[in-house]
Amino acid sequence: MRYPRIQHHGAKDGVTGSCHQLEMDASTSLLVDCGLFQGDDASIPGGEGGSRLPIDFPLDTIKALVVTHVHIDHAGRIPYLLAAGFEGPILCSEASAELLPIVLEDAFKLSFSRDQQRIERYIDIVESRLVALPYQHWFTLVDTDELNARIRLQRAGHIIGSAYVEIDLNYPQAGESKRIVFSGDLGAPHAPFLMPPQPPERADILVLESTYGDRLHEDRQTRRQRLEALIEQALQDQGTVLIPAFSIGRTQELLYELEEIIHTHSVGASSPANMLPSETVPASVGASSLANSNSRPPLSTEERAAPILPLPSGERAGVRGRETMLENGITAEGAGLRSKETSLEISSDAEQPPLPLRERAGERGQKAAQNEAPLAENHSPDQSTTNWPELPIILDSPLASRFTAAYRELKPFWNQEARDRVQSGRRPLAFEQLITIDSHSDHQRIVNHLTQTARPAIVIAGGGMCSGGRIVNYLKAMLGDKRHNVLFVGYQAKGTPGHAIQTYGPKGGYVNLDGERFDIRAGISSIGGYSAHADQKGLMEFVTGMQQWPTEIRVVHGEQRAKEALAEALKQHLPAPFELQL
Repeated sequence: MRYPRIQHHGAKDGVTGSCHQLEMDASTSLLVDCGLFQGDDASIPGGEGGSRLPIDFPLDTIKALVVTHVHIDHAGRIPYLLAAGFEGPILCSEASAELLPIVLEDAFKLSFSRDQQRIERYIDIVESRLVALPYQHWFTLVDTDELNARIRLQRAGHIIGSAYVEIDLNYPQAGESKRIVFSGDLGAPHAPFLMPPQPPERADILVLESTYGDRLHEDRQTRRQRLEALIEQALQDQGTVLIPAFSIGRTQELLYELEEIIHTHSVGASSPANMLPSETVPASVGASSLANSNSRPPLSTEERAAPILPLPSGERAGVRGRETMLENGITAEGAGLRSKETSLEISSDAEQPPLPLRERAGERGQKAAQNEAPLAENHSPDQSTTNWPELPIILDSPLASRFTAAYRELKPFWNQEARDRVQSGRRPLAFEQLITIDSHSDHQRIVNHLTQTARPAIVIAGGGMCSGGRIVNYLKAMLGDKRHNVLFVGYQAKGTPGHAIQTYGPKGGYVNLDGERFDIRAGISSIGGYSAHADQKGLMEFVTGMQQWPTEIRVVHGEQRAKEALAEALKQHLPAPFELQL
């Protein structure tokens, strides 16, 4: 039988641009994901720096698009797909159907137009095409004498709404059938909010992601302890901890874990983090100061003389709405920061000449040279001097704020642990210390304030790989100051600024932003356990947990080393003969 056949239009030789075409017969095919390329993946191989075409394959046989989840590297090319003439339905899970218009509105603004009328027309088209599928239910795509095709979505545990795709193909005249499974992005076990993925019953052909196919993650308890310890260690530098994070998934998991840390430190105390919703929250309580009581540097003479400006009027996580906070004599300059947010590039040199190693607080500067920063020696959260209940958590990403609000509306898709927290009166995504920054002027003000004062705070800013978003302005302003720290909690693809900072920062290197060289003196740390992707163990369990193992496995969505390591593990653990493609 000539069919089915699979063509890969992205994420075959890298980790971004996911796009796979399943040809079911000569006139019928299905597209699985249509994501943007990022970092080195965005360049045409051998094309001397040219960008890959958004859509460079014919659409005449594609009857539908199924979106495994709404991350930009899986859905970001949909505006180009529609512009190229695709008129079929867009299939996704029920939760993804709520989130996808937000993602595509942002993608449209970045790629096509910011004209509000055009945006609204485009979103109307998207919403008219969406077909929301419940998990575990078969949906018929094609039913003819020659072909019967149906698909089913199953929980993937990656982000809310994520799914892997089962496709049953039956050819009545030939008397043959095939089941194809596209893994999409599989999640790590015990992730906040999410129910873990269960392996499919069987697959003849499996298209399997391999992002972390060459490593194992820390368990959740260990990673939370490391998060707490690294933040406390960083705050001893009397500066800000910057966390670049993807707007959807990673940001909400971080907020969930930070709320747990704050709650643990607040038990038994009359702190906002420990109050029930029915309790009155005084307007003067909480994180309206960018400091904690034990480590706040005194105001300088210049700061005392400067005009008093409010902390940007960020929304306090839906608790009190927008308000002006004039407490603690906070001062800042309201201008002077370049407004260009999304344009930057890094040095393409394979090896940068090392700069002299800077002195870093404690031992972190040397230890951070490893991808996984170790826990500080002799450090215990119980010995902390950080006043967690008063430490502000600043979410500076309008898109992430929209997704966080959407997550709160999607409680039926949360796991039992998360729902239990809400039932107990806690607010895992709307706790008192959380300050959300909306307007660009407020963003500029907060960057200037933290740059000038270096007061302790945690900033989660949009731009998971530092290739755009508000994190860029923080990096420009703070990378050169050893009081500050950058904490990576997500994958950094080669060719992205985040990868350059993560690689060269611990060596005393530099990064080029907007054509200007920025030396990296800030502390650089990474916690791999916060990956939303399954590690090698999780990927292997997905395959070996099937009752009937595949006869063909295509390993995609990974760097070469990760793909090869996963392929070797598959060869060792699957005794039955199977075809393997990298």
